[in-house]
Amino acid sequence: MKVYGDKKVWFVTGSQHLYGPALLKEVADNSAKIASGLTASENVAAEVVAKGVVTTPEEILDICQAANSDKNCVGLILWMHTFSPAKMWISGLSALNKPYMHLHTQFGAQLPWGEINMHYMNLNQSAHGDREFGYIGTRLRQERKVVVGHWERETVQVQIDNWIRAAMGWNEAQNLRVARFGDNMRQVAVTEGDKVSAQIQFGYEVHAYGLGDLAKECDAVSDADIAAQLELYKADYEIDAAVFDDAHQLEMLQNEARLELGMERFMEKRGCMAFTNCFENLTGLSGLPGLATQRLMAKGYGYGGEGDWKTSAMNRIVKVMSKGRTGGTSFMEDYTYNFAATDQVLGAHMLEICPSIASGKPKVVVEPHTIGIKKDIARLLFTGASGPALNISTIDMGTRFRIIVNEVETVEPPAELPHLPVAKALWEPKPSLEVAGAAWIHAGGAHHSVYTQGITTDQVADFAEMAGVEMVVIDEDTNIRAFKQELRHNAVFYHLNQGI
Repeated sequence: MKVYGDKKVWFVTGSQHLYGPALLKEVADNSAKIASGLTASENVAAEVVAKGVVTTPEEILDICQAANSDKNCVGLILWMHTFSPAKMWISGLSALNKPYMHLHTQFGAQLPWGEINMHYMNLNQSAHGDREFGYIGTRLRQERKVVVGHWERETVQVQIDNWIRAAMGWNEAQNLRVARFGDNMRQVAVTEGDKVSAQIQFGYEVHAYGLGDLAKECDAVSDADIAAQLELYKADYEIDAAVFDDAHQLEMLQNEARLELGMERFMEKRGCMAFTNCFENLTGLSGLPGLATQRLMAKGYGYGGEGDWKTSAMNRIVKVMSKGRTGGTSFMEDYTYNFAATDQVLGAHMLEICPSIASGKPKVVVEPHTIGIKKDIARLLFTGASGPALNISTIDMGTRFRIIVNEVETVEPPAELPHLPVAKALWEPKPSLEVAGAAWIHAGGAHHSVYTQGITTDQVADFAEMAGVEMVVIDEDTNIRAFKQELRHNAVFYHLNQGI
């Protein structure tokens, strides 16, 4: 079973009727072998289903409309085994509302020099058949991924998988519901936004729910369920015996179990896979969820603090895109700086960092929470694993959305932080904090982000193209002059692209 279960990618091959039934049968057989080969590859995370050969405008339109209506089809891989006159594709591609990748490959890798004849040449025409097809995609001004190389090559399969994962994220966005428990943190600008525009652009729905309704669900959690949950905590984390021996600490741990189970049951009933809350809106609840939120994120739920529904949605989308891969994804905040030989950022939040990014086994502690509601709250402590990572911020520009990506290198802290009662990660932004910080601010990036070690910049770019939104990257090659000019050019392009 592939990691994405019933979700599939359709493999559709273009040709034309002029070649006759015998050659078209070879085209169909080769296409089926490529699809099954990609499915069998460990490099590809979803099933690739051969959907046959299309040779007429009617067949092309039919397959595109069928893909539109199939809930398990997340996208199409299109390949021209032979020449396929591209005017045949206009109606189908114009009607298609699923993302597609253009795979520029051929069935055999190396030419059989001593055997090549005109039958072979007629059969293996992707070298120019794909160029004809590529023209019509460009003429239609369609964003799509183009992958070039032999389909059995690992680097090609990895590119295909990256695109498939972006398509899975896009599919998730089309079906995602975000639950808002409480409102946006008062007077904060960047976490606000137009929820209707977001639904039009990305597909996900954002719904507000009363805290009283959530409190009823949490209060209904049984003592037996709480006790069973504590056994899970013992198995998953380090917990000092003193936490269980101390009546107050035990009560705080039980409180997190109640909140976790209550929130999860509430969201399951409403089909929500992402949520927000805010320490300024907790009426009826027994506190701001700490361990509860961390565990829900580890289960795959998206989260955004202080009502940040855009980050919550993107958190869930990235978790879907990285499914089955090494490297976690978390809600994150740029908290404080270390100006040293190499400038660094210490990322953290009041409570809610996902243990999927941890370098070791997290530890449960009960410590005071000092902002908003002031009380002891159980939470997980850990340090983020070293290695490459991304910080991703989705912001509302008023007339459109922008996705900002900063590539970073996560490192081990140079010393212990014995008095810091929250999970954290220390990273060095590329190309430097001096440039990255300025670029992030020029782009309008939020103080909240989706921090991930599970996907790549190219995958975010594929997702942004599917969504039709601007994306800017801050990486090793960024310089401020060019970056500001890119922002200006993008402003013109996206303004004109929306029409009058």
